Amino acid sequence: MTSKYLFPDDFLWGAATAAYQIEGSSMADGAGESIWDRFVHTPGMMANGDTGDTACDHYNRWRSDIDLMTRLNLQAYRFSVSWSRVMPEGRGRINPAGLDFYDRLVDGLLEKGITPLCTLYHWDLPAALDDRGGWLNPDIADWFADYGQVLFEKFDGRVKTWGTINEPWVIVDGGYLHGVLAPGHRSAYEAVIAGHNVLRAHGAAVRRYRQVGKHDIGIVLNIEPKYPASDRPEDEAARRRAEAQMNRWFLDPLMGRGYPEELKDVYGDAMRDFPSEDFDLIAEPTDWMGLNWYTRAVPENAPDAWPVRARPVKQVQHAHTETGWEVYPPAFTDTLVWLHEQTGGKLPLMVTENGSAWYDPPHAIDGRIHDPMRVDYLRNHLKALHDAISKGVDVRGYMAWSLLDNLEWSLGYAKRFGITHVNYATQERTIKDSGLLYAEVIRTNGGVLG
Repeated sequence: MTSKYLFPDDFLWGAATAAYQIEGSSMADGAGESIWDRFVHTPGMMANGDTGDTACDHYNRWRSDIDLMTRLNLQAYRFSVSWSRVMPEGRGRINPAGLDFYDRLVDGLLEKGITPLCTLYHWDLPAALDDRGGWLNPDIADWFADYGQVLFEKFDGRVKTWGTINEPWVIVDGGYLHGVLAPGHRSAYEAVIAGHNVLRAHGAAVRRYRQVGKHDIGIVLNIEPKYPASDRPEDEAARRRAEAQMNRWFLDPLMGRGYPEELKDVYGDAMRDFPSEDFDLIAEPTDWMGLNWYTRAVPENAPDAWPVRARPVKQVQHAHTETGWEVYPPAFTDTLVWLHEQTGGKLPLMVTENGSAWYDPPHAIDGRIHDPMRVDYLRNHLKALHDAISKGVDVRGYMAWSLLDNLEWSLGYAKRFGITHVNYATQERTIKDSGLLYAEVIRTNGGVLG
């Protein structure tokens, strides 16, 4: 096929999910409680009182969900493991039934020729470890490495691409700074400590993998590029604070640069010095880096906006998704180029999440779900991705977010990101128009884009 948007021959096309968002049955078959099991049952924390008790029932429907992946032509599937399903207390005892669930899932994927990409941690910390301080306890780096070793020894070889932690910034900003995600804390002091221990845990897991694994391991960051609202010096300073707090807080130490100086301006006395050996651990070399990308921000100086003193200005000239995020594909290209440069130009990248939430009806109409805004978002962002590759950025794959409509964390089920629709009353799956487009993108390796 002749097309200006053909992707590299070995480009990997897939979709992504997270355990708590889709599995349901979170404490079935001997599994332990997670911080999200607690959070969703805390009054006032979840939109509409939604919980993940059933979610998409993937724990029971995984076989048919793999069949769905084949209908979408997926070459890869990025999923996460529930730590407390495998280790109910977070350490020590292994739950065989929990491990067996992922064993069957991995084998089922391989039988269909789908490459499994495994994320160790996507936000669902075992509640038993939270009772010991969770991400505030420095021992968690060793706990996490021990947990990782269980999975490495069981699956390495069948799983050849590993991710340690999904979106450290969201774990810390949502869970420890603003309290809108589990475990629901609100403290700058705790956020700084938790962020450091998340990074230490990543480094410890990478070191452990080097001892027992033979393939590739990396980490997944969410990056939201910051463009100043004006050329005023105070807006540029706000942009730098926002960029440091969201993007460089975790990227810089991973690249061996330590924490950005601007974090002292953001967190004041809460920002402290840490031992140099911690930074050696954090900067343990990885084989790849994942990028989760959704939108950009245009911040202006806002002294009352704690703690960054920056507030995004809505760009009314562009469309915005159901989550209020601006649709601006050129920023996707810019971010990939920036991340390529920030990582030294030698670290392979993978788009591990990209997608958009739009209104979809609760059930299919005449067997179809028409989602023209999501179709447009997908098409234009894949073109922006191709533009970045054309500029020399080494991107190895793209995982659409998400395979299924699911529990959008504290927003509940009201926001749908799936390329497959889920009727939550019946659990019926319907591939949306965006999913049909994506299946053609994969079949033609991008050729259908134009």
